[in-house]
Amino acid sequence: MAPSFVEPLIFYGLSALLIIAALAVVFLPRIIHAALMLVLFFIAIAGVFILLQAEFIAAAQVIIYAGAITVLVLFAVMLTQRSQSPESNPFNTQRLIAAVVAAATFAALLPGLLALPSAPRPGVDVDLIPRLGELMLGQWVLPFEISSVLLLAALIGAVVIAKEN
Repeated sequence: MAPSFVEPLIFYGLSALLIIAALAVVFLPRIIHAALMLVLFFIAIAGVFILLQAEFIAAAQVIIYAGAITVLVLFAVMLTQRSQSPESNPFNTQRLIAAVVAAATFAALLPGLLALPSAPRPGVDVDLIPRLGELMLGQWVLPFEISSVLLLAALIGAVVIAKEN
């Protein structure tokens, strides 16, 4: 078992990586580089899930988001003609308004976040994977299938839009 000071250091390191990757997604001028920073963001989120002892969700995060969703985004971006230009990810003219809204949202959420009690960690004997499988293929099968059809439609739509140019 790791010393008690290692886990907070890993958490703060992942948090810094998350913030840097998120800012890079927004501010990098090339859309391909922004999409690759999105992969780094998703992998850092998986690291946070591992710290929370949710290994299955971390693996799903890497497979679904860092793998499938990012490949979908990269295909959509690379199939467009504009992705090769140096300014393929132009700055938004409303970034000051967006920054004010983001700061106001953070200020509104901060008291609630500070008032949260620390969550108890599940014991080692808790096996959530079979229960998660029962829920995904039982009670939540319809939303699960609808989201997969929606992602397929997005991929087909990206290919159709790219072929029109």
